[in-house]
Amino acid sequence: MKFTVNKRISEVIHARGHENIQLTHKTTFEITKEKTLTKRGDCVVAVDATKGAIDLHPRFKGSAKKEGAQITITIETGELKEVVKGKGSPRFLFLHPTDLVVRKSDYVCDRTIAIRADKAAIDISRKIVEKLRDPHQRVRITLTVEEGVNEFQHQPPPAR
Repeated sequence: MKFTVNKRISEVIHARGHENIQLTHKTTFEITKEKTLTKRGDCVVAVDATKGAIDLHPRFKGSAKKEGAQITITIETGELKEVVKGKGSPRFLFLHPTDLVVRKSDYVCDRTIAIRADKAAIDISRKIVEKLRDPHQRVRITLTVEEGVNEFQHQPPPAR
């Protein structure tokens, strides 16, 4: 019999909306510490974030680098909430000073915080997108990593 212990670590990031938010990118979305945004930034969810990839807690980074880690990204704008599920990877670098990128693909760079996500910018609720276009809109992003750890194994007694 195996028992699985889930280890869960969360990070909270505060950011704000911006009038140039488009959210039309088909494979990624991004949160950035940058305060401005051009219309070319079609994957950006929020600006003026309190953390970039390098700023995430070492325990969060360590868990996200475990094979099989599950990463949940929750984007909240007041009463509206979007939940995105992705995967961790031992290849994560967490070195970028301003950006956090979630990808549908397996591509990893210094900005990547989740891969194989079930949503990209284009998939985010249009009600939330409208709210995110308000520069005064406060955004709360919660990153949660869960790693399943098989710590306890119990072998049945041998048959007699």
